[in-house]
Amino acid sequence: MEPGVYAAMIIPVRCFTCGSLIGDKWYEYARRVSNGEDPGKVLDDLGVKRYCCRRMFLSHTEIIDKILLYTRVGEVEEEEFAP
Repeated sequence: MEPGVYAAMIIPVRCFTCGSLIGDKWYEYARRVSNGEDPGKVLDDLGVKRYCCRRMFLSHTEIIDKILLYTRVGEVEEEEFAP
C-alpha cells in the first residue's frame, strides 16, 4: 500500500486455526489479485503455505464499505438498549 493512502481493512491479524500472522500480507495479496494474478500463485509467492491460512484469504470479502452505509456514527438511541 502506498504511503498516505488509507483503505479500510477488516481481515484478522492472525489465522483463526493456527495463529500464524496473515494480516501483513493482505494489501499485497489484494493488489495483485485485483491486477489479475491467480490467487493461488500469489499466496505461494507470499509464503502462505498452510491451507487454514489460505482459506482466510480466499474466503475473505470486504463488506465494511457496505456496512458503513447502514450505521450511524456517533448516534446511539436509548431505545436500542431498552429491555
